[in-house]
Formats: sequence, structure tokens, C-alpha cells
Amino acid sequence: MALFGKKKQEKPEEAQREMKEYIKGAGGTIVSKSILEGTSKLKWLFREESEHGNGWIAFGDRDTQEYVNDVKNMTIVDFNTLANIEPTVVNVFYMPIGTDLEFRSDNTGKYFVDTRTGKEIREPVKHPAQIAFEKNLKFLNQETYPSEFFEGLFTKSSQIEVLMAGEADFPTGEVVIADPLAYLGTKYETVLDKRIPAGSYPVELAVCPSTVAGLRIVAARLRVSDKAAVRYEIAMPKGKKIEDLGKPGVWTFFGVDTGLACFADSRAAEANRLFFENWQRENPGKNKYVDYFAALFQKSYENQPKYQNRGVSFLEWQVPKTDHRTVLFSSGMGDGMYSGYWALDAQGEVVSLIAPFMNPEYF
Repeated sequence: MALFGKKKQEKPEEAQREMKEYIKGAGGTIVSKSILEGTSKLKWLFREESEHGNGWIAFGDRDTQEYVNDVKNMTIVDFNTLANIEPTVVNVFYMPIGTDLEFRSDNTGKYFVDTRTGKEIREPVKHPAQIAFEKNLKFLNQETYPSEFFEGLFTKSSQIEVLMAGEADFPTGEVVIADPLAYLGTKYETVLDKRIPAGSYPVELAVCPSTVAGLRIVAARLRVSDKAAVRYEIAMPKGKKIEDLGKPGVWTFFGVDTGLACFADSRAAEANRLFFENWQRENPGKNKYVDYFAALFQKSYENQPKYQNRGVSFLEWQVPKTDHRTVLFSSGMGDGMYSGYWALDAQGEVVSLIAPFMNPEYF
């Protein structure tokens, strides 16, 4: 047959280049057909409030008002389709509703101009969550904050929901604050200088249903007393005092490498270490979270789904075969360095221990 030995003719759709995915889940964008058909080039890009798609609308340089007024000349495509025609649009994808841009291409390069301010946009605009995250990093681990900040974290508002996540047992009163999966019971945990009376105490969480970052735990609080707090101070590690701040080798933060944190008694921390050493021997190659904690977090989610994310938010956990409970909770935006702060009453006694992860004003 004559077909043998000849290259198979490609269908038109097969001849088209493979579309590159610049932004995952970018959503639908309204684009004039002239841009898609190549009879015009991108000229105007603006973003409107929309119940469907991402709100972006693109017009070409040859589109007339009469042309765009005809709905037959407009179509909805994935934003990445437009980006494959003109990749520069990726730079402005995260700009807010109300954005109105003109696309320009000259001997200085390709860029957008904000038609309302005249500002040239030549670099990628960051996602709002990234901007908030960077501001938050600068905000964390200060020596102190205004009392209003701590009090606001645990006051119900349009930004904050406060819930009781469980109780933690402190048989010795020596407090550890650490990542429970990575550092609890190891030399990398942070044992605090102040002690609390032996007992069991509730752990409260301040949850922010953020439109920027999603549902997040912005702070955790170990409530030791119902007395009024009159001042706050950063929690120093064991053997160090406030006066040691700034000295070489003195730090006040605890590290998070699995997205989780907890308050625990030093005895509970040791019990945690011994339990998981034995568990790892009996379960070689298995993962502490995936093969042990995941099912427990899922059950916690099912019991209180309103203020939790599926997978991991918070969990009251008792070390098996002991009476040591700890409360595990996600740490704001995840891994990082965080500090604890003591709330003290008029006599200087501990009222609570607070771990802030996020400033809700940024989110």
C-alpha cells in the first residue's frame, strides 16, 4: 500500500503545540476570539468580580467596541491558554479585582501599565498569601508586643474564632514547647525557664478563616490561671533570663519542621520519645505521621470539622500506656521559627503561655 513508509499526516489539533501550564488551577478567563485566532494581539487586560472563572478579561489591539459587544466574539478559556499566547500575563495574574492594564511591547521589553496610576509592571506580582507570609516573618519573634495584640488573638471577632482543642497534663510543671513529630523529647526541643504548677490545663486555639491563606491557626494558648494578665514577656529557654536576650548563643525560638507544634510537660516529652523509639523498632521504614498520626488527625477532624482542615489541624493525644496528654496543633503557615510568650498577673505569676504564629491583620 502507498501509505507504508510515509509519515502519517497530523491532524490540525495534533499539530498544535502542547500547552504549558504556567499556573495550576488558574481558572477561566474571558478572551476575545481575535487573540486566540491570531488576528489581533493582546492589548487590554482587566479584572472584574465574577462568580465564574478568575475575573480576567482580555481584548486585542484590533478589537473594536462593536466587536467585543458581540458575545459571539468572546469565549472562556483557561488562563494558561492566554499565557501560552502571551506569557507576560503570568506576571500580573495575582493582581486584585478592579485591575485595569494596558499591554505594551517595545525595545525595553514586554510589560503592563496600570491605566489608573500609570505605573509600569515589569516584574511578577506576588500572590497575596506570599506578601502576607513575608510580612509575617518580619513580625514574628519580637521581644514583646502590645498587650492588645495578645488579647485580640483570643477575642472572638470577624477574623478570629476561639476554640478549646483539648487538655495537656503537666505532672512536673516543667514546660516544653516543640515540634511534636520532629523534636519533642530530643535535644532540639525547647524547655522553658519558668515552671507552672503541676496539673492539667486547657489548650485554646485562635483560628482565622482567612480569605487570603485559608483556614489557619494563628495562635495557641495554654491556660494556667483565670486571673487577669497585666503584662507579657518572651519565654526564655531553661537556664536563661530576660537579661540574657541578645547574648551570643541565646535564642528564644523553637523550630517547626513538620508544620506542627505543642505544649508538653518534660515528663510527657520523654514518654513521647520512648514510645516512638519502640514504635520505630516495631515498624521499620514507616512514617510517624502517615502511618500513625494521620488516622488520629482524621478522627479529630470528623469530630470538629468546622474549624479544621482535613489532614491536620489539632489533636489531643495521650502517649499510649501513660497518663500524659499533649495537644498537637498546626503552626500558622507551617514550618518556621516561633517564640512563646508568658502572660503574667499583677504578682508576676503565670496566667498563660501563648505561641503566636500569624498576625491576623495581614491575612
